Amino acid sequence: MLDPAIVFAALLNGLTQGAVYALVALGLTLIYGVLHIVNFAHGALLMAALYGVFFLNARLGVDPYAALPVMVAVTFVLGYALQRFVIGRARHGRDENVLLVTLGLAIVLENAALAAFKSDTRTIETAATFSTVNIAGAMIAVPKVVAFFGALAVAGTLWLVITRTDLGRAIRAVAKERQGARLVGIDVEHVLAVSFGIGLACLGAAACFLLPAYYVNPQVGNGFVLIAFTVVVLGGMGSFAGALAGGLIVGVIESLGGLWLGESLGQIGIFVVFIAILLFRPQGLFGRA
Repeated sequence: MLDPAIVFAALLNGLTQGAVYALVALGLTLIYGVLHIVNFAHGALLMAALYGVFFLNARLGVDPYAALPVMVAVTFVLGYALQRFVIGRARHGRDENVLLVTLGLAIVLENAALAAFKSDTRTIETAATFSTVNIAGAMIAVPKVVAFFGALAVAGTLWLVITRTDLGRAIRAVAKERQGARLVGIDVEHVLAVSFGIGLACLGAAACFLLPAYYVNPQVGNGFVLIAFTVVVLGGMGSFAGALAGGLIVGVIESLGGLWLGESLGQIGIFVVFIAILLFRPQGLFGRA
C-alpha cells in the first residue's frame, strides 16, 4: 500500500503536467473544430517552438516566461502563413491533401532540426528550475505550478476570445457553416488562417511553460502529439471543455500509472483509457453522438 502523501504528490504532479497537455490539445482541437482537418505537424511545430524558446534563452538571455508574448506572436504569424499560403492552397477540396501536407511538414521540420541541431537533448536552467513549493505537504516544482496556472490562464483567455468577441463569433460561424458565413460577408479564408494561427499560438505558450522543467530535441514533439490526440478524442473532437478536462485526466492517469507501474510504463494507462473511450463512448466525454 502506497503512502497517501506520495499518491497526493503524484496527483498534483499529474494535474500540473495535464494542464500543459490540455494547452497543446486546445490548439489541436481548435484547428479540427474550425478547419475540420487533423494537423499531423502539431508535434513538430511544438518542437520548433521549444527550440525557439531555447535559443531566445541561450543566445539572448530571455527568460522562458518573459518570452511568452514573443513566442505567441511568432507562432501565430507562422500558423497564419502556413494555413493561408501552404495548407489552404494545397487542399483543393480534398482532405487527404491536408493530411499529406501536414505529415510532410512534420517530416521536413524534424529532419531540418536533426540536420541543424543533431539529436542532442538540450535543456536550460533558470532561477525557478530547481525550486519547489510546498502544497499541503507535497513538494511540487515551481515550473510545474507556473505551467499549471499559466495553461489555465491561456485556456481561459482563448475561451473568452471564442465566446465573447466578434472574432470568436466569426470563428464559430465558419466552424458551423462555412458557406453561410461567406454569404453574410465573413472572410472565411482569413478566419481559417486566424484559427490555425491561434492553434499554433497555444503551442508557443506551451513551449514557454514547458522548457524550464523539460528538454528539447528533434523528436520531442512525437510524444506530445500522440498524447494530444488522445486528449482530443477523450474530451470530444472540437470541444474546448473536453480538451481541458481530458488533458487533466490524462496527466493524472500518466502520473499515477508511473507511480504504480514505473516511469517507463506509466503511459500504458493513457492508451487503455483511449481504447476504452473508442469502444464505449467514441464521441468522447463532452462530444455529441
